[in-house]
Amino acid sequence: MSHRYSVILSNVGSSADRFLTTGYSTPFTIPELFARVKQIPQVTGVELIGNWHVTERNVKEIKQHLEENELKLVSIIPDHFGQMKWKNGSFAAKDPSIRMEAVVHTKEMIDAAIELGGDLISLWPGQDGYDYLFQADYIQERDWFAEGVKEACLYRDDVKISLEYKVKEPRTHSYLSTVATSLLITQEIGTDNVGVTIDFGHALNAYETPAESVALLKKYGNKLFHVHMNDNFRHWDDDMIVGSIHTIETLEFFYWLKRTEYKGWLSIDQYPYREDGLEAVREGVNAMEAFAELVDCIPSGELDGLIRNGNAPEITAYLRKLLLPVR
Repeated sequence: MSHRYSVILSNVGSSADRFLTTGYSTPFTIPELFARVKQIPQVTGVELIGNWHVTERNVKEIKQHLEENELKLVSIIPDHFGQMKWKNGSFAAKDPSIRMEAVVHTKEMIDAAIELGGDLISLWPGQDGYDYLFQADYIQERDWFAEGVKEACLYRDDVKISLEYKVKEPRTHSYLSTVATSLLITQEIGTDNVGVTIDFGHALNAYETPAESVALLKKYGNKLFHVHMNDNFRHWDDDMIVGSIHTIETLEFFYWLKRTEYKGWLSIDQYPYREDGLEAVREGVNAMEAFAELVDCIPSGELDGLIRNGNAPEITAYLRKLLLPVR
C-alpha cells in the first residue's frame, strides 16, 4: 500500500524547550526550512502552523515557497496554544471573546489553506482543559468547545477539520484527551467534515494501543482524517524518531492502516532537540516506508489468520521470525 509522506515544517529546523528556550541549534528561516524539506525525496507535502509559519498576511509568500519546492500543503495547524491570550483555553475558554477569537483564527486559517491548495485543518487545542480540581465546568466547557468547532466546520464544508487529541500538556488534563473522547465530540458536532488526527505518540501517552485507535475510528464513522508519526517512552510526549522504541506497536499500526484502507497523509511530528532535524526526519520517513513495505510483504491472510485464532505464543513466534530472522 502506497502512502503520502509529509512533515511539520519546523521539524527540520531547531527545537527549543523550557530549559533552553533559545533552541538547541541555530534557527532557520522559513525559506531555509522549505529547502531542507526538499532534500527528503519521499516527502511531498508540508504542514504549517498558524502564526509560526503562515498568517493571513504572508499567504502569497508561502504559496511561492510551496511552488518553488514542489510541495503540497497538507494541513494548517491553527495556533490555539502559543499565545498568552490562550492560556486559559481557546474554544473552551470561559471568556466568550476568547472563544470567538478561536473561531475567527480557525476561519482565517481555513481561508489560507484554500488559497494554498489545501483542504485540511488539524486542530490541536492544547490549552483547552484544566489543571486543578473544581476549576472547570466539565459539561459547559465541552459544550462551548463543540459549538466553536462546529461553527468552523460549517464555514466551509469542503475543508476537513481534524481534532488532534493528547491526554495532557500544557494543561494537566486536556478535553481532547483520548480517541474515545474525540469520537464523542465529533458525534456531537455531527458534520461530515469533522474527524480525528491520531498522533502515534499521543496515543501511547494515553495508554492506547495505536492500532486499536485506528480501528475504532474506522468502525465509528470512518473518522481518521490525519496521522502524525513519532515515538516515545509513553510517560511523556518525547516526539522521537518513528519506530525507535515501539517497533511492534508501529508494525501493527501500519497493518491496521492498510486493513482499514486509510487514504490520508502520514506526517512526521518529531522534535529532535539534540539531533539534526533534517536527518531525524529523513530517518523517520525511511522507517515509515520500511514498516509499510514490511506489511505489504507479509503473505495475504497470514496476520488475519493469527488474529482470528488469537493464540499468543503462535503470534509472538511469528513476529519473532519476522523481525529477528536468525538461525
